Amino acid sequence: MFNEFKAFAFKGNVLDLAIGVIIAGAFGLIVSSLVGDIIMPIVGAIFGGLDFSNMFAPLASSVTATTLDAAKEQGAVLAYGNFITAVVNFLIIAFILFLIVRAANSMKQKEEEAAPSAPAADIQLLTEIRDVLKKK
Repeated sequence: MFNEFKAFAFKGNVLDLAIGVIIAGAFGLIVSSLVGDIIMPIVGAIFGGLDFSNMFAPLASSVTATTLDAAKEQGAVLAYGNFITAVVNFLIIAFILFLIVRAANSMKQKEEEAAPSAPAADIQLLTEIRDVLKKK
């Protein structure tokens, strides 16, 4: 059983997947920083200084704070600003993955088009060799 597990765990596909997950985690952190530190402040400035990270709706009457962290300490809140930020993160990651897949498909298509097809003379010669070998 250990040998079967070892064969499974060290297959190229499993290692590739593990590396992909680690890179995706790091990429997610980069995109989160891009959205939280660059894009959302610009969007907030365009919309009159809105701070999406502190946008929330109190769900309890005891919540009177003006910042999200303080409001969470007072009671239940609906942090829709965080949701907006997460949606922007998702859209950026989805768009970048779309561009990567599109580029990979384009490269694959170019490789298929560039692959030389066997000339008819070579096919004819190989057919004759096969026929001669069958007769022996």
